Amino acid sequence: MLSRTAESVYWMSRYLERAANVARVVGVNLNLEIDLAGLAEEQWFPMVQVGGDEAAFAERYAAPTRSNVIEFLTIDRTNPNSIASCVAAARENARTVREIISSEVWQEINEFYLDVTAPEARRFALHDAVRFFGSVTRACHVVAGTKSETMEHGEAWNFSRLGRFVERADQTSRILDVKYFLLLPSAGDVGRPVDDLQWSALLRSASGFEAYRRTWGLVSSESVVAFLLFDRAFPRSVGYCVTQAEVSLHGVTGTPMRRFANRAEQLLGRLASELDYTDAGEVVGGGLHEFIDALQDRLNQIGDAVTVTFFRQG
Repeated sequence: MLSRTAESVYWMSRYLERAANVARVVGVNLNLEIDLAGLAEEQWFPMVQVGGDEAAFAERYAAPTRSNVIEFLTIDRTNPNSIASCVAAARENARTVREIISSEVWQEINEFYLDVTAPEARRFALHDAVRFFGSVTRACHVVAGTKSETMEHGEAWNFSRLGRFVERADQTSRILDVKYFLLLPSAGDVGRPVDDLQWSALLRSASGFEAYRRTWGLVSSESVVAFLLFDRAFPRSVGYCVTQAEVSLHGVTGTPMRRFANRAEQLLGRLASELDYTDAGEVVGGGLHEFIDALQDRLNQIGDAVTVTFFRQG
C-alpha cells in the first residue's frame, strides 16, 4: 500500500473519532444541564479548556457563553478541532482514497459532512443540542460499522482501526480530564452530591454509565478512573483502545505481539503493558490531571512514530 494512501485512511478515522469526541465532551454539560436543571455560563469554558483551545476561542469570542462555546466546537470552520472542520478533513481524506474504501463508507461520510455543514446546522446545535450531538455520535458509529462490514480486513482496514483507537484513547482521557477543569472553580464540591453527578455525566458522555454500574455499582472517583483508564472490556477505556491499536499495528507489520520492529510498536507496546499494571489509586493519589497530561504526551509520541515509520519514510 502506498504511504499516502495509508496516511489518508489513518487520518480519515482519526478525524471522525475526534468529531465524535467533541460531541461527547459537550455531552458532559448537556447531561449536567438535565441533572442540575441548568448551568452557569462559566461552566461551559471547561469544554474549551479540555482541548487546549483557550487562545483560539478568546481570539474570536467575547465570553464563554453556552451559545459561543457550542458554536466554536460545532460549526466554526476557523477552529480546526470543531466538528465541522473534523468531518470536512475526514471527507477530504476519504475522497483521496475512494478506490480503497467502499462506496458505502464514502456515502455515509459524505452525508455526515452535508449534515454538519448545512445552513441550519447552527440553529440545530444551539436550540436542540441533545439531539444534534446525539446525531453526530450516531453518524460516527454508522461510519465505523460500515467500514467494518464493507471493507476487506487487510492493511487499509488496520490503518483505519489504528487511527481510530489511538485517537479514541487520547479523547477518552480528555473526557476524564473534564472533571479536573470542572472542579477548578469549586474544589469544595469534592465528595458532595454534585461531585457524583459530574462523574455520572462523564460516564454517560463516554457511553459507559450502564457498563460501569454493572461492573462497579455505586459511583466513586477512584472506580470511575479505573473504569475509563484501565477496564479491559469496555471499548472506550484507554487501556482497551491502546491494546486494540497495538493489535492493528501488528496486523499491518506482521510482527509477533509483545515484540517490536519499529519505534511505533515499541512505544505502543510499552504503554499497553504499563496500563495493564497501573493502579487507579496511584493515579488519583499522584494527580489525575498530571497523569492524563503525561498520557496524552505519550499518545502524541505514538502518533508521531506512526507517521515517521509509515508515512514519511525516505
